Amino acid sequence: MRGGGKKEELDVTTLKPQKGTQAATTNLSLYSRYLARKFFYLWAKMTFGKVLPSKARCFYDQKILQRTFGEWKEQWTVCREKLSLRADNHYRHLLLNLIFKAWRAYVCQQQGKRNKYYVAESHAKKQTLLRTWQQWLVYVDVQRTKHGMQSVALAFRERSCLRISWAVWRRQHYQKCSGHKMNVLALQHWAQSLQFRAWLQWRELYLYTQDEKQKDTRAVTHHQHWELRRCVGAWLGYMNLHRVKKRQNVTQMPGSDMNEPRTEQAMSDLCLSSRAGPGVSPTPGAPEVLLRLAAVMGVQEKNTCSPKGPGKTSSKDCLVESLCTLEALYPICV
Repeated sequence: MRGGGKKEELDVTTLKPQKGTQAATTNLSLYSRYLARKFFYLWAKMTFGKVLPSKARCFYDQKILQRTFGEWKEQWTVCREKLSLRADNHYRHLLLNLIFKAWRAYVCQQQGKRNKYYVAESHAKKQTLLRTWQQWLVYVDVQRTKHGMQSVALAFRERSCLRISWAVWRRQHYQKCSGHKMNVLALQHWAQSLQFRAWLQWRELYLYTQDEKQKDTRAVTHHQHWELRRCVGAWLGYMNLHRVKKRQNVTQMPGSDMNEPRTEQAMSDLCLSSRAGPGVSPTPGAPEVLLRLAAVMGVQEKNTCSPKGPGKTSSKDCLVESLCTLEALYPICV
């Protein structure tokens, strides 16, 4: 039992412990408490009588509360008017205070706005002036940079023009030098080619002249050998004829026998000189051989007395003609 005096009733069936549930321990503690309270109330009722101390205490509290509430109600009705007047005054003062605070806040706000406006305006002026100053500094820096770049560009243009002129001059000078070198080389090559061509022509001419000389030498040698063969053939015919005449003229002079070996010796020397081959100069005794042969033929001409018919050439005439031919071939023999 508590303040209201009502007995708390609990369902005993719900407090009995149930096996196999999770709340078995909780229900067991509640059930034990319920049994202890129940037996306590039974013991108090049997001990103190029908009215319990809790019920008496509860009734006493109710009566005190009623009296207190009545007195409070009387005082409250008296104080209500005072409180209403005070509340009205307080409300009026509160409203005035709120209005004054609002006006003061408005004035402060307006003053703050005005101050902020002034500060913002001064800041805007300062920012504008600062921005103008910065832009002017940037402009001055840009102008200085432009002037510097222009001076550098002019200097670079002058250097580039000079460099281009120098490069053009060097190129032309190199071309002239290379052209001069090429001309010198071309002249040297032309001179060498002309020299080589002249040397080839001279070589061809020299070979041609040598070949012609060899051909002339061979022709002369061949002609000499042919004339020598003809002379030898005529001499052999003459000797055969002379031997025949000698046999017929037994009563001739004895000097003819001595001239015949000389003639044979001279003809043998002449044959040896003729058999030396082409390109070989005649022997130093060739003139003496020819002179000896002519002397022998002159002696034999004196000794021979055979008549000669008109229009006929003897072997002696042929031999004389052959000797004349040999004198023309060997001019040293004259």
